[in-house]
Amino acid sequence: MGEEITHSHFEPADFEAFGECLRRETALLKRWFSEGAFRQTANVGGFELEAWLVDAEARPASIIEPFLGALNDPLVVPELATFNVELNSSPRPLRGTALSRMASELDTTWAHCNRVARDFDARLAMIGILPSLERSELTLANMSPRQRYRALNDQILRLRGGQPLRLDIKGRDRIDAEHRDVMLESAATSFQIHLKVNADEAVRFYNASKILSATMVAVTANSPYLFGHDLWNETRIPLFEQSVSVGASDLTKRVSFGIRYAWDSIMECFDANLDRYPVLLPRVMEAPQEQLVHLRLHNGTIWRWNRPLIGFDADGSPHLRIEHRVVPSGPSVPDAIANAAFYYGAVCALAREPTAPEKRLPFERARTNFYRAARGGLETDVMWMDGKGIGIRELIRGILLPQARDGLTRLGLDADEIDHWLGIVEARVANGQTGAVWQRACVERRSLDMQDLTQLYLERQASGRPVHEWEL
Repeated sequence: MGEEITHSHFEPADFEAFGECLRRETALLKRWFSEGAFRQTANVGGFELEAWLVDAEARPASIIEPFLGALNDPLVVPELATFNVELNSSPRPLRGTALSRMASELDTTWAHCNRVARDFDARLAMIGILPSLERSELTLANMSPRQRYRALNDQILRLRGGQPLRLDIKGRDRIDAEHRDVMLESAATSFQIHLKVNADEAVRFYNASKILSATMVAVTANSPYLFGHDLWNETRIPLFEQSVSVGASDLTKRVSFGIRYAWDSIMECFDANLDRYPVLLPRVMEAPQEQLVHLRLHNGTIWRWNRPLIGFDADGSPHLRIEHRVVPSGPSVPDAIANAAFYYGAVCALAREPTAPEKRLPFERARTNFYRAARGGLETDVMWMDGKGIGIRELIRGILLPQARDGLTRLGLDADEIDHWLGIVEARVANGQTGAVWQRACVERRSLDMQDLTQLYLERQASGRPVHEWEL
């Protein structure tokens, strides 16, 4: 989705030509898998952090174009809305002090962004859903001026037969509304964790990422409020799924947990892309077939909560990455890197267990766990490998944190590094204070409105302390 296109209107011939390119590239990728074309490599990590630009009153600030022009940083790119921005990391082999170097780079980029934003009387906020956001701000007038976003909106509505998008989320409160464009998507910002994996391990890592999704969404929850309604601990999950919905079938949902594990090859996901998902952006490009530009563009319009990606190294060799998308943005830089550390360690441990976890936890249970945890957060009970129920806090403390520690050790992270970053997750679980819990406690105990809550949140975020240390 990062590639810009030249126009937003397409003819039937465009879809036909793009479909032919997509079929050829899918066949080529399948041959690469069968021939072992992917180079064996060490695990490499990275991330994308989506954030908000907000004004002095903690309301969305639609300044993306002048802001990016003044910033001039290749790691920072636009998003769907003129008040959203994406901060990227440099990919790093996961060894030594890689996590601390990720944090240092993010701190530097974050500080640079805020210095530039101050020139526009604005600042940045990392939070899953901005509490002060109002529905009236989610209009096409605030869509980033790029053809790919306009085309995405047009094609989603085309597949819906022109019918408006329906938002129906029931949590502590309920919201039931219609929206006429895809700008609802811009209300949900995430911290997307990337992990480069070897082709022969990709299925295990992909399935392990699905299994971990319930725990990750619970321990990182930071999106309880939408338009003043108190909904799920991680309301971003149903919001994103409904904001680009083109049908009720699990087979064609553009944002979903999926319908099953992968079994023989991660190629199964790309076969499904070709067979089940209509093309949204049929931009035909002149590029060597080996660059898979059409396959990668199409894959970028299917937002699985765990998504396999094809990339290329500096020498042109193809590689595989798992993009773990369930984690919200924020609450702080230390929290974000600690979340990544927990994921990297736990997924490596699970993916390399002698008996594949996906053979011990049915897919339907993993999926049920995920949505239950997104709704209930750390206080959720889930079904685990032995078929018995367990509280997520107990699961993390007793099983997953020790496994994550072992996984990071096997990757080659320094012991002090592991202690520091997993210690943040351990402390958060111990006192039960996620970003969602802190936000709700502030509203309930201090009777804050959404704007005051956002201001207080930004004050705490600016301290640089992880959320488990935030006072009410």
